[in-house]
Amino acid sequence: MAKYAYPAVFTPEEDGGYSVSFRDLEGCYTCGDNIEDAIYMAEDVLALCLWDYENEKKNVPLPSAPGTIELKDGEFVSYIRADTIEYARKVSNRAVKKTLSIPEWLNIRAEEAGVNFSQVLQEALKQKLGLVSNM
Repeated sequence: MAKYAYPAVFTPEEDGGYSVSFRDLEGCYTCGDNIEDAIYMAEDVLALCLWDYENEKKNVPLPSAPGTIELKDGEFVSYIRADTIEYARKVSNRAVKKTLSIPEWLNIRAEEAGVNFSQVLQEALKQKLGLVSNM
């Protein structure tokens, strides 16, 4: 999982909205009622598409270089960013039960101290995987 930036092609629609496509990513497109909505929707669909690529172990295509995308009249390109780690935190936050083993003496001490095992494991995994934010 990573951070990405991809060029999005914005196509104005007759009703004032915009269609948005990511030509580097198959099936990655959306629309919005206005430019603000289109950008919001583009951020969401980009994160979803890239998250799917990662989960399905597909090769994530490189984004096109600036100026290499052919445009029709009225279309424009804007880069949209996506963070698949943040996206996963939002959409895949279901708790998963894990069974683990620790030495009995450590279990006794931790229970006496009122340690929340789930919280400690989550914090340790985030630190181990470099997912701890320094905010």
